[in-house]
Amino acid sequence: MSDLLNIVTKTLDEKLAEDIVVIDMRAVNPFTDYFVVCTAKNVRHAQSLAEFTEQEAAKNGYDVRTREGEKESSWVLIDLHDVIVHIFLKEARDLYRLESLWADQPTQRL
Repeated sequence: MSDLLNIVTKTLDEKLAEDIVVIDMRAVNPFTDYFVVCTAKNVRHAQSLAEFTEQEAAKNGYDVRTREGEKESSWVLIDLHDVIVHIFLKEARDLYRLESLWADQPTQRL
């Protein structure tokens, strides 16, 4: 695992993100190496997870390319170049089923 991926997964775990999954995208995506998918307990928790993830990445010298998802969004995306973080509310995660779209790629549950 890359340093950035370790920073992201550790931060999400420490801030109580649920069902954290890492999808290895290196074989199929030239723009990023990993997707990290997790579930937040509510909208406020999702925003908090995003803020802490961005802060920890920045502290360690990684910049955010973009962040998508408004304050009331059920899906927040953070593009950290080599790692893209998807923070979902449970209902949105069940609806979009991102992991099943990439089920043919190596996956690790944390």
